[in-house]
Amino acid sequence: MSDNGFTAGGLVPGLAERRVALGLTREALAERAGVPVAHVECLEEPELAAKLARALETLAEERGAKPSRPELVKLDREECLRLISPGGIGRIGYYGRFGSTVLPVNYRVHDGAIVIRTVAGGATDEDLRTGLQGVEYQVAFEVDRLDEFTRTGWSVLVRGSLHHVTDDELAAASAEVEPWASGDRRRYLRITPSHVTGRRIVTG
Repeated sequence: MSDNGFTAGGLVPGLAERRVALGLTREALAERAGVPVAHVECLEEPELAAKLARALETLAEERGAKPSRPELVKLDREECLRLISPGGIGRIGYYGRFGSTVLPVNYRVHDGAIVIRTVAGGATDEDLRTGLQGVEYQVAFEVDRLDEFTRTGWSVLVRGSLHHVTDDELAAASAEVEPWASGDRRRYLRITPSHVTGRRIVTG
């Protein structure tokens, strides 16, 4: 992709490939999107993209420059925490009764800690207990936002100890965690980050 978004594959990178992968014709895609089929044809037309790029003198190869390639950039702790602070969906990883386990969970960030909800007796409740007073389970927690079309995005990995929130701590820990799944999810778990790393894929 050039720095102005034109590509040899059309005005929208990966549009035709994704449409074909879903088994859609141009007509079917146009009907699903509620747009004229001519719009889809234009967006997928490589020659149109090339003509517009030449008219604007934006093609990297015509300027004698090499097309930009995606670059993997490391993120510092502050940026990692900023990215995950809105909450949403993350993945908790741990070693449980049946071996290595990774599960998607709803989460929020509260006072620098990651808070999740679960059901009493569930996997993330029973598995994540050491059985030793004052000894907490060590877990990994991952959040990412990826765009397959542009091949860009970021991921953050948090490692830390998991604490089962007591009744006295409940009000502070709840922090508006809204689980997608139904059920009586009154068990709150809090992950205190000890090691935070992240990466971002950028272009241009």
